[in-house]
Amino acid sequence: MSPAELSVTFFLQMFVIVAACRVTGWAMKRYFDQPQVIGEMIAGILLGPSLLGLFAPDVQHFLFPKETKSVLFVGAQLGVGLYMFLVGLGFRTDHFRVNARSAFAVSLSGMTAPFLVAVVMTPWLFGFGLFGAGVSGFQATLFMGAAISITAFPVLARIIQERGLSRTPLGSLSLSAGAIDDAGAWTVLAIVLASFGGGLAVAVKAVLGGGLFALFMITIGPRLLVPLARWAEREGRIAPSLLATVMALFLLCAWVTDATGLHSVFGGFLLGIAMPRGLLSRELKAQLEPFTLALLVPMFFTFSGLNTQLTLVNSVGLVAIALVILAGSILAKGGACWAAARLTGQDNPTALAVGVLMNARGLMELIIINIGLQKGIIGPALFSMLVVMALGTTLMTSPLFERVYGRRARASGELGALSEDVDEAADRAAPSAI
Repeated sequence: MSPAELSVTFFLQMFVIVAACRVTGWAMKRYFDQPQVIGEMIAGILLGPSLLGLFAPDVQHFLFPKETKSVLFVGAQLGVGLYMFLVGLGFRTDHFRVNARSAFAVSLSGMTAPFLVAVVMTPWLFGFGLFGAGVSGFQATLFMGAAISITAFPVLARIIQERGLSRTPLGSLSLSAGAIDDAGAWTVLAIVLASFGGGLAVAVKAVLGGGLFALFMITIGPRLLVPLARWAEREGRIAPSLLATVMALFLLCAWVTDATGLHSVFGGFLLGIAMPRGLLSRELKAQLEPFTLALLVPMFFTFSGLNTQLTLVNSVGLVAIALVILAGSILAKGGACWAAARLTGQDNPTALAVGVLMNARGLMELIIINIGLQKGIIGPALFSMLVVMALGTTLMTSPLFERVYGRRARASGELGALSEDVDEAADRAAPSAI
């Protein structure tokens, strides 16, 4: 395929991708009260071999020829990297200081139980050849533990924010526990990537290099980035030159973590955390979020969908394995978080709501399993099963949350909304706070 043909195909692809994601997302939100992101996840699968490729293979091949997958891959990595940068921008360190005892208990339980399930489940999955060649049992167990323990932190945050619960006990507990939980899961994934397929030198390079970079970004990075906040405050906006500077830093951070042997998403996330809060972070989010969510993230969903072949789960045995993974993930994550919240003094409705919110996997799960597939840790069949798990646990979040906590959420929403306004005013008053 010539560059001119590739260009023509790319624009048609992007039209189909954006249209499908928006329509499916709108339908899920309108008729099923699900977040837009759920519809976009489903749209990516519908455009892949699981549906379009099954019923209209010629059309699917015309829209997504093999030669264009590398272009989609690069766009998907840019999209998910920017998405994690935005997640980092919204990361609230003050949540760690509220309800800390319950938060750490919930987070620790929400990681320990999934890893115990992974210890039991992984040898059984090995017997079906679902992992990549050369993957050890230890690596596979760590990966499955990270995949089962991850939380859809952005979905969790969106539900809490939409219902005005950010400053309520439930909001503080869930957000802080989710943040701690995901930090642990990403750390485990980093260890897996560091140890996979490169020998001791590569592992040391990844762990040491990535660790030093993370330490640098968390401790020194915020102070080095303060001039950017002052630049934004002087001009009262983010000028094109300032935006270009931030994007250059994002690309550099993504390259650093990729070069160490980890993944570009780590660099984007760490830069987002280190960015000064105030006008700079608000305007960055306002300018980058629409483009990222409307154009780049759908590329990631579609690339994931092209790798998702639900038809590989084509026997009673494989369907049973997928259901066991789904059930084990729900019981391990949701059940453990509920129990920890109860044991640390939360009432039952609050504990149930915490368990439901922490159980969602969403886009974070897709990021992890795409990395696993890309690195050869898991095979296409297990990838498809984990996609089903991500969709299932995320689809059940909104209706279950409404059932176990909806009435209380509506009762406390006005107070939470007032607290949000106070927080925003304080944020504007302290633009350089980290």
